[in-house]
Amino acid sequence: MKHRLKSAMSVLILAAGAAMTAPAYSETILRVGTWLPPTNAQNAVVWPTWAKWVEEATEGRVKVKIENSSGHPKTLFQLVEDGVYDASFSYHGYVPGRFKLPQIVEQPGLGVGAEAASVALWRVYEKYLKDANEFDGLEVIGMFTHGPGHIHTKKPIDSFSDLEGMKIRVGGGVQSVLAERMHVTAVGAPAPKVYEMLQQGVIDGAFLPMMEQKVLRLNEVTNYVTVLPEGMYMGSFSIFVNPEFMEDLEPRDRKAILAVSGEKLSAMAGRAWDAGDAEGYQAAKAAGVKIVHVSAKDLMSRQFEKLIQGMDQEWIESVQDRDVNAAEALRELRKIARSYQPAQ
Repeated sequence: MKHRLKSAMSVLILAAGAAMTAPAYSETILRVGTWLPPTNAQNAVVWPTWAKWVEEATEGRVKVKIENSSGHPKTLFQLVEDGVYDASFSYHGYVPGRFKLPQIVEQPGLGVGAEAASVALWRVYEKYLKDANEFDGLEVIGMFTHGPGHIHTKKPIDSFSDLEGMKIRVGGGVQSVLAERMHVTAVGAPAPKVYEMLQQGVIDGAFLPMMEQKVLRLNEVTNYVTVLPEGMYMGSFSIFVNPEFMEDLEPRDRKAILAVSGEKLSAMAGRAWDAGDAEGYQAAKAAGVKIVHVSAKDLMSRQFEKLIQGMDQEWIESVQDRDVNAAEALRELRKIARSYQPAQ
């Protein structure tokens, strides 16, 4: 009997000791809904890096769990608003009419890479665009772009007249404006569908950055990439969280997460997409894809300059109801992007 009492006391003492040494906080999981292939820069680099930053900044109190979303990426804005995920990212062009302002960075001829464009977009968003409340129901913690978009085709393109009538995948946003002006048959689809569409002959080509030669394996289903000077367009994305999730955090953790987001996150995302473009370029070359660099003196360059005339003003007029100084914001964005020097 004494032995049983002694054993019971030992168990209680051990349990009490374990309780005293247990962490004094409960771990918060920040669930990220993502899309695109695992090898895309966003999933291979950006989310894992940010997850590490968040965990370190909050001293382990907040950990990021990345989950693949199987739906159309346009639904992620709503899914985060509804709390299905705590955070995500998506492409503005997938939701026509709602996110007009970030497309400021998509206008042709910016002539920079994704890091410079992403930093410029974030700064201009903070200064000029944020108060227009296009992201009502979401808290934006980053903005970024992919690298310059190019024309990926099965057949060679010597002039824009060669494109007329061709079925070209476009992602929305400024791409749609360009497609209309080029008189192509625009086919809307998320980027991950492009390989299958090209393979099956549903489309003849696509507007996409160079990264996708590797990530989407376009080097297997296209033969040519036509690269215009200064870039044909950029693609704009936002990274966002559910405001209620942020409000429920301890103030110190909310502050810590924001400290590793904003411009720091935007620059890192753009830098990762630039690196992805470089890898895509090498994959295309290795596969024998012909990369045609159009010079400023070529016919296509002159045609393109004529084709894009008036696009800036069209965009400015399209956002008049947003009550922002769009013309000044566009000038400042280009100035920031073209003078940007990455931190060493």
